[in-house]
Amino acid sequence: MVVVAIPLAFVAGLITAVSPCVFPVLPIVLGSGLAGSKRRPYAIIAGLATCFFVSILFATWLLDALGLPKDLLRNISIALLFLFAATLIFPQVGVWIERPLARFSRRPSGDLGGGFLLGCALGFGFVPCAGPALAFVTSSAAAHSFGPKTIGVALAYTLGASLVMLGIAVGGQRLSIRARSRVAELRVAFGVVLAAAALGLVFNLDTKIQTWFPDYTSALQDVTENSSAGVKSYKRTQNVTDKKPIQHSKPTLSGLKDYGPAPDFTGIQTWLNTPGGKPLTVRQLRGKVVLVDFWTYSCINCLRTLPYLEAWYRTYAKDGFVIVGVHTPEFAFEHEVSNIRMATHEYGVRYPVAVDNNYGTWNAYGNEYWPAEYLIDANGHVREAKFGEGDYSKTEDSIRSLLAERDATLPKALHLADHTPTYEATPESYLGTDRLDRYEGSPIKAGKMAKYTLPFVLDQSNLAYGGYWNIGPQRIVAGKNAVIALHFVARRVHLVLGGRGSVRVFLNGKFLRRVAVTQDRLYTLVDQGRDADGRIDLHFTPGVSAYAFTFG
Repeated sequence: MVVVAIPLAFVAGLITAVSPCVFPVLPIVLGSGLAGSKRRPYAIIAGLATCFFVSILFATWLLDALGLPKDLLRNISIALLFLFAATLIFPQVGVWIERPLARFSRRPSGDLGGGFLLGCALGFGFVPCAGPALAFVTSSAAAHSFGPKTIGVALAYTLGASLVMLGIAVGGQRLSIRARSRVAELRVAFGVVLAAAALGLVFNLDTKIQTWFPDYTSALQDVTENSSAGVKSYKRTQNVTDKKPIQHSKPTLSGLKDYGPAPDFTGIQTWLNTPGGKPLTVRQLRGKVVLVDFWTYSCINCLRTLPYLEAWYRTYAKDGFVIVGVHTPEFAFEHEVSNIRMATHEYGVRYPVAVDNNYGTWNAYGNEYWPAEYLIDANGHVREAKFGEGDYSKTEDSIRSLLAERDATLPKALHLADHTPTYEATPESYLGTDRLDRYEGSPIKAGKMAKYTLPFVLDQSNLAYGGYWNIGPQRIVAGKNAVIALHFVARRVHLVLGGRGSVRVFLNGKFLRRVAVTQDRLYTLVDQGRDADGRIDLHFTPGVSAYAFTFG
């Protein structure tokens, strides 16, 4: 699908450059020709294209390798924008800056070096709306997959967006020719625009501005990268159940489809609950019906499936049924084998657990969900997959029918009650900068301890920070007088916490309880047994970490 993916990525880049996503940088691109030579717009767009390409493809990998904050490049770009604004508003500042860069001024291309650097600042600060093409590149980069298709799509997308913005920059320069007599005033005006744009990036106004305008390019996206051909071409991995089922000459007893041989347990760091920690293979489990459960121990959705899994394991093990839990982490602390071992003991998980810290087995199955259950028959073939909670009776019927295929005897059903919540609750809410959503209050100052102020009123399902917090990509760490406020709709409120200390829980202004934090895991804060629409305020002792809310 490379033949389809790359042209569609180029078109997606063209569309992005005329969509509301470009509005935050449009004034800078349009005004880039007001100061400098005729070739300056080309230098600016070259810098923007280069650094945008680097940022979407390699920045995360590089910053991870160096142990640097994820927002470092964005912060540098904002600082550069302020610096360039100062050189335009106050010419003497430009003189001071140019002295160490005097070699550029000795060339005929005079201000090309400065233009390229300004473009770099824009490239690292430009955050377009992510469609399938851009999502494919960023997800591949996160998995350190830098193959020809990923690089080709990134280049095509960047080229498409850059060509349109180059046209805007050149057009702006030509329009400004008539005003050359007032170049000094225009330089100052452009400097003010540049400073305003940088200030907007500081307060994340670039993403807010995009929401003020209708999505007038959606029709174009629907027939290009959002089309069925586009979505298919940008799919990173194929789930095992996306394969064409094997056609059998005789219908199977269970009636379930046959998706062929199951992938083996790949890239497993260690095994829990096996004799001597010895690894298992799909071949070793031939002759048994196997349920492979992808889970992670701080996921409330996964934890709610455990009672059903454990009941099936106890009941049907004697009939040749085996469960293998594949623990694939969502947060950094979930990589710790000691934490996983403690969680399996605490939750009473007795079946084998494979620690899949490097996502080897996750990728082998093409999995994308927690929890996810894959049923494998006695011949080692995948027969069914279930994603998310619920439909437990259907999964149990499938287990029993596969056991009947194995021994021609249908085991008696358990008929377990399904306790999956069916009401509308506040969505899962992550607290770190990587996936922070529905946030109100003071602007986020990532990577450092900073003071935050709670708003007087919170909209439904929104949250805010108060006191001192250090906001990281995946977690927030409490400082002095640290508070989280949340307006929730749910019966139960859970929070993934880490470190050591305590959290005082106030429900609708009244003290409810104190939660002692002793390890990194999911803690239940509120359990009312009924739907509730209320506010909780959580007061943290310094040093306690918080990762994400889940609700039930």
